[in-house]
Amino acid sequence: MIPFNKPRLTGNERVYIDEVLKSERFAGGGPFSEKCAAWLESRLECAKAFLVPSGTAALEMMMLLAGVGPGDEVILPSFTFTSTANAVVLRGATPMFADIRPDTMNIDEEQIEKVITPQTKAICPVYYAGAACRVELIEALAKRWGLLVLPDAAQALGSFHKGRPLCSYGHMAALSFHETKNLHCGEGGALLVNNSAFAERAEIVMEKGTDRGKFFRGQVDKYSWVDLGSSFLMNEITAAFLYAQLEEADQTLQHRLELWNLYYQELEPLEKLGKLRRATPVDGHNGHIFWITLNDEGTRNALMDELKRKGIGATFHYVPLHNAPMGTRFPSGELPVTEDCAVRLLRLPLYHELSEVLRVTEAVESFLQRVP
Repeated sequence: MIPFNKPRLTGNERVYIDEVLKSERFAGGGPFSEKCAAWLESRLECAKAFLVPSGTAALEMMMLLAGVGPGDEVILPSFTFTSTANAVVLRGATPMFADIRPDTMNIDEEQIEKVITPQTKAICPVYYAGAACRVELIEALAKRWGLLVLPDAAQALGSFHKGRPLCSYGHMAALSFHETKNLHCGEGGALLVNNSAFAERAEIVMEKGTDRGKFFRGQVDKYSWVDLGSSFLMNEITAAFLYAQLEEADQTLQHRLELWNLYYQELEPLEKLGKLRRATPVDGHNGHIFWITLNDEGTRNALMDELKRKGIGATFHYVPLHNAPMGTRFPSGELPVTEDCAVRLLRLPLYHELSEVLRVTEAVESFLQRVP
């Protein structure tokens, strides 16, 4: 059996968790939390990193800090996970869906301006599969219209764009450490603040709306409720697990890219025959997902079933949000590329211990050679 995903353990997770258990200091903000935040700030070139319980929490905290609220609109792709849109809707704002590009599955930069209205507050690009969109164009567009750029960078840890960490673009960015990600802690995330103007308030929002951080630093004699907030704080046990992953980041990401490149190489003949389209090797991507698109939905579904019968865990991805029951409550124009690609996309197994890429590609080839 080849599963779709298998979370990697680097070896020190248990060691570090035992350190926390012996310390009897389990809540967030401890030594491992500080180490993880420092690692993220250094490697991702952000002003401040805040560890949170999930990527979803990072998105929700980001929208709160950005002042997104009733009457506002936030532009995002429909081809994304529900958390991206939920973070907007929970603030009382409206998600405005833009179409995607078929080569990267990222938001189509040329379509964004068509969706901007006087109510637009921010643009939220999603870095699908850890691949960059043309973020410098989005930042220029946002500057022209006076908008915030708030990327959903859940899949993008370790990705680069034009020599910069991809997560360093935008005013803030949301990361995920879910067990499906390249580096993980089961469930976890981080809010990356790239514009220091948001940093002081972020600490308050993360601490349930209190100035508790200032109290512990001796800056106030007691802490109290001073702003909106919630329980946006990763616990120390999870942070210990995460630090073991971050220590091995270079090795993990390099091996992931090697597996991705092997898929890309082995499937080239099928693309030349017009049987499929391979994932685009965007410069600086982190090898998070290897996806293919088939020529039609029926072929995609039949191939997925065939691989399943052979013990290979390939799977589709997002159902476009604008067509989902909740999504139909919000306005949406025509999104032909999103609707077309979503039903033809298939993700192939990709994880650190995967040793049978050739078995997967041979199964794909065997099936598609029988398809007219």
